[in-house]
Amino acid sequence: MVRGKTLAHCGLVLLSLWVCIQSVPISVDKTKEKPQEELQPPQSADTGLHYDRYLREVIEFLEKDPHFKEKLKNANIDDIKHGKLSKELDFVHHNFRTKLDELKREEMNRLRMLIKAKHDIQEGNASHQALLKQFEHLNHLNPDTFEVEDLDRLIKSATKDLENFDKGRHDEFKRYEMMKEHERRERLKALNEEERKREEQHYEEMKKKHAEHPKVNHPGSEDQLKEVWQEADGLDPEDFDPKTFFKMHDTNGDGFFDESELEALFTKELEKVYNPENVEDDMVEMEEERLRMREHVMNEVDTNKDRLVSLSEFMAATKKEDFMEKDEWETLDQNPLYTEEELREYEQQLAHEENDINKKSAELQKQREELERKEEELNAQKLGLQQVNLEMNYLQMMYNQNDHKSAEAKIS
Repeated sequence: MVRGKTLAHCGLVLLSLWVCIQSVPISVDKTKEKPQEELQPPQSADTGLHYDRYLREVIEFLEKDPHFKEKLKNANIDDIKHGKLSKELDFVHHNFRTKLDELKREEMNRLRMLIKAKHDIQEGNASHQALLKQFEHLNHLNPDTFEVEDLDRLIKSATKDLENFDKGRHDEFKRYEMMKEHERRERLKALNEEERKREEQHYEEMKKKHAEHPKVNHPGSEDQLKEVWQEADGLDPEDFDPKTFFKMHDTNGDGFFDESELEALFTKELEKVYNPENVEDDMVEMEEERLRMREHVMNEVDTNKDRLVSLSEFMAATKKEDFMEKDEWETLDQNPLYTEEELREYEQQLAHEENDINKKSAELQKQREELERKEEELNAQKLGLQQVNLEMNYLQMMYNQNDHKSAEAKIS
């Protein structure tokens, strides 16, 4: 068991290099004792970063180096985030450094191709060197070799980008909800008084119907986990055992709950509120609710903030007072996402964007009319030239005939 935890910790630290959404699968045969277990390359889902492939390839080669792998086992999250681990790159074997140099050159070439494509499309005047500054995950001033600064940049960029990933999802959902409300109000404006009252009444009925659902337990509470234990696992809630529950739902067996495994635990709660067959239930809202539940549990349980829940963290959480939480979880419809002022600002932004589009459309229409006018002028000039050519040809023909008659007269 100690050996398994050591390997799990190694996998956890490696994973923390890019604060990945999924955990690192670790191949551990729990039935046999082996002299040494091999840590497998990361197999998790796409992080969503535009440099995801480059990130994974760098980590894969670094973990093959015995020295760096040993440092990984002993490193903590702060060492990784603050660049201490990056300095160990100086001790990585030459063969691996050569391969990292090659990976970096390939990434630089990939970015140059992207920049060229963007440049060709937009016909901009920005230099490739200036555009390369937009890609902070590597040192573009040194395009040939992979150095300590490259690893440090890669770690910091991935950490920052993935920490902002959830915030971006929340912001996108908020805009989605405001757009939905904006479109609803715009539809009401097009209706007469009677139709508007009928539509408003239907809207309120749907809101009420959506709010009528069974109690939603607090994510991560004893009642919520017992419900999964009973309904999903088919076990007696009186026999609930947190440690057994953890092992049953640690689906990849690595000793941690990653974010995906955590979110799977909330399905039963979400089904109380959302049904894809009900017109009043929005599945986009369901996924936002799932994200909120996962963040709540992570904030309460993930004490070292590595985006993973270990068995020890899980067991410690079951001993807190919050674990006995009996209050109902407040769903999205009970938590206003935006104020009327924010909605007005959003509508003003939409109006500005529409105005800009209309202006651009008017400019394009004006340009089109100007091109059509010039085309008509060119066609008229073309017809004029054709007419002139015809007249010139006629005059030339008459001249040739007169010249021929004059020649005949002289001969006579």
